[in-house]
Amino acid sequence: MGNVLHMRSVEVPFPKRSLNLRSVHCPLPTNNHQQHYCYNSNNSNNTKVTEEESYPQATQKASGQEVKTGESGEKKASKPQDGHSKDTSKTTSDDEKGPSVVQQEWKLEVLSLNNSNIMKSHKTVVSTVATKTTVATVAGAAQSKTSSVFQKWAAMELEVQRPMTKRQLSDECAAYSLRVVKKSTVRREEGAVQRDVEGRAPGKPKLHPSQRQSSSTVKSGSVSKKKLKMELFATTEVFSRVDNHAINTGKLQSQKIFSVPTITQTITEGAQNELEKLRAIWIWLCHNIEYDVSGYLGLTDKLCTPERVVETGRGVCCGYSSVCMQMCQEAGIECQEVSGHGKGIGYRQGQSYQNTKSLHMWNAVKLGGHWYLLDACWGAGRVDMDNKAFIKRYDDFYFLTDPEDFINSHCPDEQEWQLLDDPIPLEEFEKRVLKTSEFYRLGLTLLHPKHFLLVTENGEASVSMKFTKPVDFTYQISQRSGCKPKAVNSSSGLLTVTRESMRLRLLPPTGGTYDVIIFARSGNNSGTFSWVCSLLVECPEQELTEELPENPFLSWGLQRSAESLGVKKCSNGAEAAVSETGSFELVLHTSRPLMMLCELTQKDLDPSIAKRCLATQIQSDRLTCNVLCPYLGYYRLSVFVRNYERPQDGFQNGGNFLLHCTGGAINLNELFPPALSTACGPGIRTQDAGLSKFSHTSALVSTQQGKCNITFQNQQDLELHAVLFKEQRKRLGHPLCRHVFFTYNSSKVTISVALPEAGVYKLGLYAKISTDQDFSLLCDFVLRNSSGSSWPPFPCTYTAWQRGSVLFEPRGGLLEPLSWVLFRVRVPGAQRVSVVGEQLMELQLSKSRVWEGEVFTGASMSQLKLAASGGGGGSTDMAIIMSFDVLSQQNEI
Repeated sequence: MGNVLHMRSVEVPFPKRSLNLRSVHCPLPTNNHQQHYCYNSNNSNNTKVTEEESYPQATQKASGQEVKTGESGEKKASKPQDGHSKDTSKTTSDDEKGPSVVQQEWKLEVLSLNNSNIMKSHKTVVSTVATKTTVATVAGAAQSKTSSVFQKWAAMELEVQRPMTKRQLSDECAAYSLRVVKKSTVRREEGAVQRDVEGRAPGKPKLHPSQRQSSSTVKSGSVSKKKLKMELFATTEVFSRVDNHAINTGKLQSQKIFSVPTITQTITEGAQNELEKLRAIWIWLCHNIEYDVSGYLGLTDKLCTPERVVETGRGVCCGYSSVCMQMCQEAGIECQEVSGHGKGIGYRQGQSYQNTKSLHMWNAVKLGGHWYLLDACWGAGRVDMDNKAFIKRYDDFYFLTDPEDFINSHCPDEQEWQLLDDPIPLEEFEKRVLKTSEFYRLGLTLLHPKHFLLVTENGEASVSMKFTKPVDFTYQISQRSGCKPKAVNSSSGLLTVTRESMRLRLLPPTGGTYDVIIFARSGNNSGTFSWVCSLLVECPEQELTEELPENPFLSWGLQRSAESLGVKKCSNGAEAAVSETGSFELVLHTSRPLMMLCELTQKDLDPSIAKRCLATQIQSDRLTCNVLCPYLGYYRLSVFVRNYERPQDGFQNGGNFLLHCTGGAINLNELFPPALSTACGPGIRTQDAGLSKFSHTSALVSTQQGKCNITFQNQQDLELHAVLFKEQRKRLGHPLCRHVFFTYNSSKVTISVALPEAGVYKLGLYAKISTDQDFSLLCDFVLRNSSGSSWPPFPCTYTAWQRGSVLFEPRGGLLEPLSWVLFRVRVPGAQRVSVVGEQLMELQLSKSRVWEGEVFTGASMSQLKLAASGGGGGSTDMAIIMSFDVLSQQNEI
């Protein structure tokens, strides 16, 4: 049956136990006395079978006669009906008592071809069969006339038995052709000829490719190089006319037409060569014959003969092969039935075929002097053993399959029919990885392993493939446990898929035996995954390892489709990124502006806390995600992206990354501030607002002194605002807005921050893009202060504090009482600047255009106010531009 398991979803049902069935004529292995569970190429569960039942009887017409075989396998034939039967029937008395003897006369015609003395025989001579008796000699005259002929036949028969490649015959050395024609035929009897396990009538000689490839030999005696399928045709689309004709005209069974010659003539009408004739036969078989499930299950007699298969439209594997062979003969195509082992229904990985009967049959055809292989049984569909039904599912792969691919699932009884330059033994066939037709259809190449059995080393094993076209992968792992397999979560595998390769690291959680099924689909669609190959993993002894996080997206590292999503490369690959400090930075380089969302998971990490472990920065050419790890162990970081300028587009998974924190886990009180924006640090938003040349290009700002200055250019002269936030404060005091101070110097803006205590802060930068809009968030900075110092707040500024004004001294907003304080300030356009306290103190304008002067704070004043007059309009009124708090003697710092 066809060995592609058509999946509607990735979740493939585990095999179930079915009926304890008897032996059937199909590619079915022997399970002996053990119960095995496997994933086979024809159905979603398996059947336990034995080899107790004999094979079914079937009829076969061969060389114009029909013989009948009993259970013992001995031939029975009717007596010839011509006049020569009387002469040859004169035997001894023992002959009359023993089994009947098939006796035939032959007419010998010698055709002179040229002057060469070499004779070439195209057909072997069938000798008389006898068991316990000998045939009486013919009268002297007849014997003398024929003795020389039989001597020549004997010599020729010995010659035929020699390997063709050693005889080194060519067309030039053929002098005579010996043609043997039957003068009489055996009367056709009622009954059936029992086919042996190889699909031949008993006594029918086996024909090796070497014995039938004389046209492929050259003068040197070597066989010409075999041709692959692609050398015959580039694509099956070239057969569209032939296929349509065979399908449309081949529905003759509904018209009660069951004649194989008639059907063959009808469907091959219009075919221009042997290849097109064979294609029509193949299409007819795959579309008009269903697999005989009831016969396979032993519920009815199995159908194998061409007549019964065509009449009922059903048959097992030998039924397909026998009809194919007869149709090819009618079409003038040389065809053979090939028996052997097939990894089909009931196959389990690692099963032995040694000393077991082969239970499958297929065909070999000769086109243009070269042999090719096909299996119409597997090309027609598959068997659903759950519902005991045949499911039509045409599979073109098994039409003239290349021998190098065919050998992975079909092993003929005779090595010559492998059609390989170096045939493999049966033991190697048993070890081969089971690959389905979808494996080859997707253009996959298995790099590792070469055999189906993998044994872990240091607790892990790996599978790798390569391909030329985009392919998506997924996998399923189950542990063999008693009579029922046990599903294993996806954390037992690390799948990595790139544009040209795939690698699956297998990490069994415990010791034992595991079945691994790999699924794939074309990367250009979002359809269901199809089974492509299966393997077995033996884990002798598993070391204790940390639990890996679940990955619902299966693949680790960048997704194969990441480039199409706009992600060019990544700072981290598919291997686990190790952090000894509890922090990690992931950078994705992009080909266009993208929006990003991130997800972090770990077995002990609460989702609400996980949000505080991430800080993302979105720039036009890169995406950055900063991660904090509050626990030791493995984390999964998943990244989702979409086009920045198309908010209506949905986010798609761009990659999944494995992080391993081995030390320095972050305290829960030191995680990122809550409610961080998805756009931290300078990025696309600040760039669109006209802000540039940031002194701190990262979203994270660390300070060991407790204060910092962030500068940037404000080309559009926007009105700016900043908000400082800390989740928990140890000491209450002035509002945090007093710890942020703006300084404008032409287009340069400086945001000064003096932090009152150690900890993590969020600094939000806002701007009023237009006068009729509110302030909009441009970005968030994360400030991490490791200093134990407590810095005082800045002075409180008012609206009169104009852009371009600069406060040089004092920078602190808290002044000590009863002290002299030096004031130095630049106020553009001011005519007068004074400090109002217990007394009015006028500041003097220096040569550098800075207002300067010393002011006494006194003991009774709680504030000192800085005022200025002048500016636009020439007003002489004083306006307060800034105020300073004076500490009382009790609150003096």
